[in-house]
Amino acid sequence: MARDTWAYRDVAVESFVDARSGALRVRPMAGQAFAPSLRVQCARALVDPALHPPGTRFLLSAKLTDRLGGTPFLYAWHGDPVVVLSAAQAKKFLAEFRRGRI
Repeated sequence: MARDTWAYRDVAVESFVDARSGALRVRPMAGQAFAPSLRVQCARALVDPALHPPGTRFLLSAKLTDRLGGTPFLYAWHGDPVVVLSAAQAKKFLAEFRRGRI
């Protein structure tokens, strides 16, 4: 079954250690259409500290969803390739977003 790609958009995200649980999580980077407090559901590989340490930045193709009226979150399909961003690439992406080019 093909997924609806029209609802997806590029989002720069970063991994962080959740203060409450101590688990590695992913959140949108500040300066985009989505608040950093918004939860992100993505491939488990992105939150595996053996593969990617906390603070790693990624570029995801994600869509906003709420799964039957629940709390909104970003969903990134687990089968998409993992794109790791350097600090310079993330800064450039956010600058392009602010200029309205993304």
